[in-house]
Amino acid sequence: MNSDHLFFLGLMGILLVFFIWERWRYDLVALSALLLCTVLGFVPSEEAFLGFGHPAVVTVAAVLIISRGLSNTGAVEFLTRYVKVATSSSPSLHVAVLSSLGGLISTVMNNVGALALLMPVAIQSSVDAKRSPAVVLMPLAFGTILGGMVTLIGTPPNIIVAHYRAEVAGEPFGMFDFTPVGGVMALVGILFVALVGWRLIPIARRSQNAPQDLFHIQEYLTEVEVPENSKAIGKSLSELEMATEDSDALIIGLVRGDQSIRGAAWREHIQVGDVLILEAGPQGINKFVSTLGLKLTGTQPKEEIPNPDQKQSPGKDEDMLLEAVVPPDRSWLVGRLAGSLKLRSRFGINLLGASRQGTPYRGRLREFRFKAGDVLLLQGEKERVLEVIGQLGCLPLAERGLQLGKPGQAWLAVGLFAMALGSGMAGLATLPIALMCAALVMVLLSIVSPRDVYQAVDWPVLVLLGSMIPIGQALEQSGATAVLAQFMVSMAEGFPPIILLGLIMLLTMTLSAVLNNAATALVMAPLSVAVAQHLGVNTDPFLMAVAIGASCAFLTPIGHQNNLLVMGPGGYRFGDYWRMGLPLELLILLVSLPLLVFVWPLTGQG
Repeated sequence: MNSDHLFFLGLMGILLVFFIWERWRYDLVALSALLLCTVLGFVPSEEAFLGFGHPAVVTVAAVLIISRGLSNTGAVEFLTRYVKVATSSSPSLHVAVLSSLGGLISTVMNNVGALALLMPVAIQSSVDAKRSPAVVLMPLAFGTILGGMVTLIGTPPNIIVAHYRAEVAGEPFGMFDFTPVGGVMALVGILFVALVGWRLIPIARRSQNAPQDLFHIQEYLTEVEVPENSKAIGKSLSELEMATEDSDALIIGLVRGDQSIRGAAWREHIQVGDVLILEAGPQGINKFVSTLGLKLTGTQPKEEIPNPDQKQSPGKDEDMLLEAVVPPDRSWLVGRLAGSLKLRSRFGINLLGASRQGTPYRGRLREFRFKAGDVLLLQGEKERVLEVIGQLGCLPLAERGLQLGKPGQAWLAVGLFAMALGSGMAGLATLPIALMCAALVMVLLSIVSPRDVYQAVDWPVLVLLGSMIPIGQALEQSGATAVLAQFMVSMAEGFPPIILLGLIMLLTMTLSAVLNNAATALVMAPLSVAVAQHLGVNTDPFLMAVAIGASCAFLTPIGHQNNLLVMGPGGYRFGDYWRMGLPLELLILLVSLPLLVFVWPLTGQG
């Protein structure tokens, strides 16, 4: 083992530590590692950024744009109409329908997008069936992940190993090369979560209601009137908030006569007879009222207010409450303090509550720092709230209805997607070129707006891929992967190759529990090939094992974005995932190994 080997093995170890630690985002860590390797001469400077033009990176970007086009036109959402037939049925059928639909959609579009479409439907169908959303949300997340195993474009690990195979064998895996094994794994996995898996979710989670139990709302919306001798007269709402900062009462509305003052309300000066609408607990209300000399006029539970279809008291007939979840890597809220955002003055909405990992936040909201997976309770005008949720990069947890537009747009989007796949499979163009052409046409036809393009693309994943590909190539060229492979082969000396195949998959599954699945595939793909080459067997089953293992992120909420997205709405705890995820991964391991060597014989050519 020479100094180059030691450097790269040490670098990979440090990268794994930083990826798991999550102190800095994985894309920044990967880019820093690439620049370090370039400065030290381990990666030639002229090759440092070639990874950003790698076919795998282009394919991932194109698939994300096309996914947004399919979503924008409603080409996928019409399938969700049929979910409601299972709402009054048994929990197993409910889970089976949702998970199967999620898996089906994930075969042709990004599985995070598939979950975003189906999560509101899952929650509403749970409410209709008087069933906790915890019963269906985790199985739905797992189903969308399982569906990604079925096709080349279903998940980034498949795309990565497909193009890595091109470097080894001269051509990549095809669109449906993953289907014989991945399809069986998806079917077996969905059957498991529908028949057995949901029963392994703790009873405490399965018995809670939704969505009210998520916040355990005890506060009230209260109306207070401004009398003649009030200290509030002549002050703006902003000044009132500063004067009563310690009361923890939130002013969420101003009613003057029969009208609700909107828009510039927070610059309005208070007049005699104005009515302020507060959100606070009893102590906060009393302190606010006594400080400013106000008069209580009415109090009612917050739960009774948000229905936008019911006529409310003057000034509130268009207001609604809506829960939204903060997705990882897609929302600019992550890492920011709620108080610094000025949601009301900038966007005209109020943040009434927040929940993290199923536990409501009880501190001062202005001091709440957003993290991925947080669930937010927002209040404002119906149309405004829905619009702002998108601007914040969050996902609503209520049914939004079908995406509208011309009915022909849905078929046009599907047709463009099908033409791209057909062109790639027929060899008329490489798949990355065909998919990117379809994405470009969708933009030119306004199916996807230019703004949507930049919102749809998962830039951190692209930076991760573009940074790690040159590092992986340098790692392989240095011989460090061969050293690791030799170590693994010597440790398993005397055992048949299928045992090492199983060890590769098991190691990949383990890494996928704490790493981004794309990072896991980038680390394990070259190692799996090196092991196969040392054994003198076909590399294809080993690459397929990496693709399956990297997608099996079922043990923790941090292993996959979909797991994190359902954590808050489902009220799950960190330790809930392995209860269903561990037996699921063991089942996949046991079923996939013999199937892999049957479909991709170890003695074949890779």
